Amino acid sequence: MASMDVSLKEMMTIDGAVGAAIVDHGSGMALGTLGGSKDLDLQVAAAGNTEVVKAKLRTMDSLGLKDSIEDILITLGGQYHIIRPITGRGGKGLFLYLALDRARGNLAMARHQLRIIEEKLEV
Repeated sequence: MASMDVSLKEMMTIDGAVGAAIVDHGSGMALGTLGGSKDLDLQVAAAGNTEVVKAKLRTMDSLGLKDSIEDILITLGGQYHIIRPITGRGGKGLFLYLALDRARGNLAMARHQLRIIEEKLEV
């Protein structure tokens, strides 16, 4: 089991990582952040991506989909943004958020590593 701080540090070791956060999508608050830059305010990203998660959950409900979100990928010109809801051990309502530099990151590996981090995280 890993703490939030350990998980954030592990997220930042992923090739190309620019910023990482653990977010409560009920409130939009980041419970923890690491990294970021003047161009990537992780508090603003946490709040904004909360709306993305809520919109997808509403859409799934409207469609009657009885499934769960594995992750949400937002592809920008220079970055990948990955949102991964936490499914285990008290993580309901939380998600991992990772911003990657496209030139330095490997999307498939990042998704794989996030899954492992999410499985080990104890909230």
